[in-house]
Amino acid sequence: MSGHSKWASIKHKKGIADAKRGTVFTKIIREITTAARLGGGDPNGNARLRLAINKAKEANMPADNLKRAIQKGTGELAGVAYEEFTYEGYGPGGVAFLIHILTDNKNRTAPEMRQILSKHGGNLGESGSVAWMFEKKGYITFPKDKTDEEQLMSVALEAGAEDIRSGDPEHYEVITSPADFDRINKVLADAKFACSISEVAHLPQSTVRLEEADATRMLKLIDALEGHDDVQDVVANYDIPDEILEKITA
Repeated sequence: MSGHSKWASIKHKKGIADAKRGTVFTKIIREITTAARLGGGDPNGNARLRLAINKAKEANMPADNLKRAIQKGTGELAGVAYEEFTYEGYGPGGVAFLIHILTDNKNRTAPEMRQILSKHGGNLGESGSVAWMFEKKGYITFPKDKTDEEQLMSVALEAGAEDIRSGDPEHYEVITSPADFDRINKVLADAKFACSISEVAHLPQSTVRLEEADATRMLKLIDALEGHDDVQDVVANYDIPDEILEKITA
């Protein structure tokens, strides 16, 4: 075991907030359509599509919506071709972040992102300015109150996981290479471990510790970004002390 991160706790709370905002279906539909367009409509041979379908099911998306999204991606139904790219920049307290975008109109998205960032104390950076601070990894988390740590370690390490972290107060975190993610995720699911988050993500190599004022501004910035339909995900390298996180998210 190594490392310490509040990534899982914050992602989990953010996921709940996203669902309440009602934007989650739009984001998942875009991801499904894009995954199907790039890798085909069969989830058995398309890991990205399989993950998106799992997210759709977790969000209780109607089966008809899911089916239409796949058909739009494969061309069976008329649909929009989304452009996929990543913005890089800085937020309050010098936090570095990546904003993953899926949009049908880049000319609209760019000024809207700048407006959100300017309003909340952030700014866009040049391409490559902060991407080096993050590593692309498979990332799977499991609630501590429902997971046997020794069994998880045994199964995950046997399957080839790179690391298992216990520093988060609520979750165990299993880290894999992107290439091994899908296989290890399936091994853990077959072993009946119930995961909270399962994705290929850009994980920060180091974090910036935020005090209350910057932490509050940072979470408001992320709320604003994730509330935008074109934003699929926001990754930032901040660390908020437990007592501050509890205070500002209460």
